[in-house]
Amino acid sequence: MKLTIDTTDRTLTLETEENRSVLGLYTKEAFELISQQWIKVGWDQKYPYTFSWFGRPIIQLPEDLMRIQEVIYRVRPDVIIETGIAHGGSLIYYASLCKAMNHGRVIGVDIEIKPENRRAIEEHELSKLIVLIEGSSVAPEVVQTVHSSVKPGETTLILLDSNHTRAHVASELEAYHDLVTPGSYVIATDGVMKDLYDVPRGRQEWESDNPAAAAIEFAKAHSEFVIEEPALEFNEGLITNRITYWPSAFIRRIR
Repeated sequence: MKLTIDTTDRTLTLETEENRSVLGLYTKEAFELISQQWIKVGWDQKYPYTFSWFGRPIIQLPEDLMRIQEVIYRVRPDVIIETGIAHGGSLIYYASLCKAMNHGRVIGVDIEIKPENRRAIEEHELSKLIVLIEGSSVAPEVVQTVHSSVKPGETTLILLDSNHTRAHVASELEAYHDLVTPGSYVIATDGVMKDLYDVPRGRQEWESDNPAAAAIEFAKAHSEFVIEEPALEFNEGLITNRITYWPSAFIRRIR
């Protein structure tokens, strides 16, 4: 595929092996094509590695943080579970939402929590809303600890952001899906890997070995879940498709 942007003529030309089309530069279609390339170039340039939240690095696309905030405010989970915590910025972000809503707490799971990250999280102003569990997210003892940390009747939302291989995400989905309450979600993040296999830092196997593939397979095998994009809570614009690192990520429990 070849894209040519002409700012003088205000056009975007799309050329593929099959055809050639000229779009208005200031159209929805052009925006989506440019955004797809922006996502890929930005990922390769490590754009998400330039943000922090309340003092902790948060390796996420800001667009995704805004969208998950909308979902959390609507669902109002009693418990937010995140696998894969890195520097802890996402945990702090979710805890700050719980604090603002005066509702909920956060459980973070990681195979290794570095001492400096643990110390920073435990000394943070929002630490009282966070529980840390160290170990593989699919190890039986860790899965049991997470399950026992959720009280009967609590509304639970889960984000999977640890090892992003198809097999590992599939194992996490099997391990934790029973905790997801009807109307809430388990979110398999970073399915964008399927579109990054051909960038300089990408890998060819990502085209099929990615979280989105695991999510799609899971939903097919579990009729009580559907992959469903959350509705935009507010939209007076012309754009309907999210700019995201999380395609096919939102798996909602419908019963």
